[in-house]
Amino acid sequence: MLILGIETSCDETGVALYDRDAGLVAHALHSQIDMHQAFGGVVPELASRDHIRRVLPLLDECLRQAGRTRKDIDAIAVTIGPGLAGALLVGAGIGYALGWALERPVVGVHHLEGHLLSPLMAEPAPEFPFVALLVSGGHTQLMRVDGLGDYALLGETVDDAAGEAFDKTAQLLGLGYPGGPAVSRLADFGTAGAVRFPRPLLHSKDLNFSFSGLKTAVLTAVRRIDNTCEQAKADIALGFVDAVVDVLATKALAALAQVGLNRLVVAGGVGANRQLRERLENEARAHDLKLFFPPLALCTDNGAMIARAGLARLERQAPDGLAFAVRPRWNLADAA
Repeated sequence: MLILGIETSCDETGVALYDRDAGLVAHALHSQIDMHQAFGGVVPELASRDHIRRVLPLLDECLRQAGRTRKDIDAIAVTIGPGLAGALLVGAGIGYALGWALERPVVGVHHLEGHLLSPLMAEPAPEFPFVALLVSGGHTQLMRVDGLGDYALLGETVDDAAGEAFDKTAQLLGLGYPGGPAVSRLADFGTAGAVRFPRPLLHSKDLNFSFSGLKTAVLTAVRRIDNTCEQAKADIALGFVDAVVDVLATKALAALAQVGLNRLVVAGGVGANRQLRERLENEARAHDLKLFFPPLALCTDNGAMIARAGLARLERQAPDGLAFAVRPRWNLADAA
């Protein structure tokens, strides 16, 4: 079975072809970073308009990569939430229209389920059950995953996501948008211990996260330095990265201990962060844990993860009808 995956939930247009037997056959991605940089963040209307221009050309590119035609597509999976309403409508509208035109089944996919299952495309792939740390610009959650469609929320952010905190810190340090990679690179030049920020909810008795107070602490620190001092900025960047990584790693280990598992999956855009990966790899060696990441190219939003999640949904439920609706707010536990 050849699955077409379409992802347009925010600022990246992703299209992919995934085969049940052969795995990922082709994928193409267009990032809107250059377009949104001038505004310091994603402009929803511009994002939606750009998705309209990109989806079908990216589909044609995937078909060329795979040496296939549209008639070879057996089913279509498309992100219907959560995300920006207008952006979701673009992908969903095109996906369901293609399903009607090609007379193929269509299934709506939860964006986070795509991230959650993206490590299944890595080698080796994790076995069920496992704990998943989903960490991105819009989401920070810990999930227990007992099987396809069997997800339980263990903890989540009570305010801002970790990726959002990275973007805000980058803005405060004059690094532009998107913030994660820039802050991490600057942190490499920081002096260890020069700046220490609070670790919100680090010692709470639950598995929730909070990053709004950390953003405020960074703002206070930036106001105290000379903005022309690059070393001071690097020290703040390192202090911030250390705080986020410490919280994410500590909570992930606590989640594993709480549910009695030793397999940890890390997915989402922040899952590509080098400092986070190094910390978790060290913790995995120290505690004899099994650690899994998706391929680096599949950490950010992409069509491949939607195609893979779509296959999982088609294997356990009937396809959707031609009527559809997008869900900008949608809990993953409710989608299982």
